[in-house]
Amino acid sequence: MPYQRLLDRLMSSVEGALGAVLLDSEGEVVVEAGARDFRHRLIGAYQGIALATVQRTLARYAAGGIRFVLCRYAWGSVILRPLRDGYYLILSLAPEVPIGPGLHESARTQVAMDEEL
Repeated sequence: MPYQRLLDRLMSSVEGALGAVLLDSEGEVVVEAGARDFRHRLIGAYQGIALATVQRTLARYAAGGIRFVLCRYAWGSVILRPLRDGYYLILSLAPEVPIGPGLHESARTQVAMDEEL
């Protein structure tokens, strides 16, 4: 399965990344990389709810699509990227990690995942 390889590459290319998770439209983990921490799965599920809400709102007002959502917290940052067929990608970063590399590399992973789905 190429998904694991893509997530592993994402984790190795972003210094300070804590975890990367591919989730389905129901918020169930398909594959994960990095720290196998239950919190990453929980964060992913909650972020999926937020993504669905944002997507419904954008559709209601014909505001176009969404490429990513960035959430910053005291304990770190989360980059959420929607994929084809309702799947989505979560990248969790430590608090001191610059966001730019995570945004760049997760965008590359987003494209590659969409090609594989």
